[in-house]
Amino acid sequence: MGDGPTYEIDTTVASVARVYDYALGGKDNYPADRVAFERIEATAPSLRPLAMNNRRFLERVVRVLAEDYGVRQFLDHGSGLPTQDNVHQIARRSAPDARVVYVDHDPMVVTHSRALLEGVANTAIIQADFRDIDAVFGDSRTRELLDLSKPVAALFVSVLHCIPDSDDPGGLLRRVADRLPPGSFLVVNQLVSENAALRAWMTEFMAEHTDLGWGRVRQRHEVRRYFEGLEVLPPGLVEISTWRPDSALAPRQITDEWIEFGGVARTD
Repeated sequence: MGDGPTYEIDTTVASVARVYDYALGGKDNYPADRVAFERIEATAPSLRPLAMNNRRFLERVVRVLAEDYGVRQFLDHGSGLPTQDNVHQIARRSAPDARVVYVDHDPMVVTHSRALLEGVANTAIIQADFRDIDAVFGDSRTRELLDLSKPVAALFVSVLHCIPDSDDPGGLLRRVADRLPPGSFLVVNQLVSENAALRAWMTEFMAEHTDLGWGRVRQRHEVRRYFEGLEVLPPGLVEISTWRPDSALAPRQITDEWIEFGGVARTD
């Protein structure tokens, strides 16, 4: 069952993970999640394609790191509800020996992930708040699966907007990087907007209508600060549908009231 605390599922309050699941066309969501999605979509109509492009970014990043950079270990922070293509499935198409540790505090995510991973070798789900780095790296499953003498890709895909400024998301990334062996990677993207009214509305809405798993929509320059001192892989920090697209015909983000912004960096 893992080493972390337990949490109860409250289906009457929207969950960020379940809203995202609904945006992707999943079935693991409840009326409160669907209402929250519709309210957000009314203000920012690009929510569903944004979620789809975010998932495609995750797929490309994992594939590129496994194929081109030889990464065989992945630590997925805030992994969310399982969907059609999960990190271990993507990585193992290129690297059958890939090891993956998923981290999430949402009890529904953990329950579904455990069911999916039953009998799947070299994978685990940890129930923990990923801000608790000691809990993540100290969990017995992390210690068993990840060899911290070899590179690890630490994934923070569309999760840092769930972290308030008081928890210092940039500092969190630096502390994680310090735990990783040389030649590891940080994969980071989050929601950004240059529209101050949208940023304020989203913060207020999520605080009022969700399980409080929220920080705020930020601006590009704030995300760039996350990467200071790190070697950012080409093409740099970008709107994520333009990060190494599979072809010129690959889907792009077509609206800009908010976007997912980020990239991949190599640690020292």
